[in-house]
Amino acid sequence: MAPRRKSKADEARVRICHLIALDATNVVRRLQERREEMVTLFSQLRSRQPLLDTLDSRFSSVRFEDLVQLEPPLQAAINAFYESLEALRWYVQYTEDMPLAVRRTVVQHQRRLELALVGLLGALGVPLAGSGPVVVDAEVVVEAPTPAVKALPGRAPGRRSGRSGS
Repeated sequence: MAPRRKSKADEARVRICHLIALDATNVVRRLQERREEMVTLFSQLRSRQPLLDTLDSRFSSVRFEDLVQLEPPLQAAINAFYESLEALRWYVQYTEDMPLAVRRTVVQHQRRLELALVGLLGALGVPLAGSGPVVVDAEVVVEAPTPAVKALPGRAPGRRSGRSGS
């Protein structure tokens, strides 16, 4: 019996989930890579734009009609991630904190966002980095056997020549 062909609705759900996973992963990756620099730029330029650009997401362009096709637990995981992201965006948009406090608060939000991403990717069924089996790519090197050392004539192997220490 041939495998069942996916319906257009199934294909649409898979594509929506894939794009959400990509978007969420990209937001967290950018935050990890740019966090120190974006806070430094905030401090030097007094501009919030580097902070906001780093946290930019394409999720806001997803239609409600697309999300309603997803199962409720998946909708909840998506909501948890994007609510966490929105809390961070709100903070960086309106904070009056000094740069050191901004750095500390962004780190706290980043941790929450990373946990929400793990939950989201788990709900989406995306394997997490480092969660699979350990694969080792190695080459077997066979060393030539070491030639046996022959005893010199007149000496037994293992005996030292010369005077003893007593």
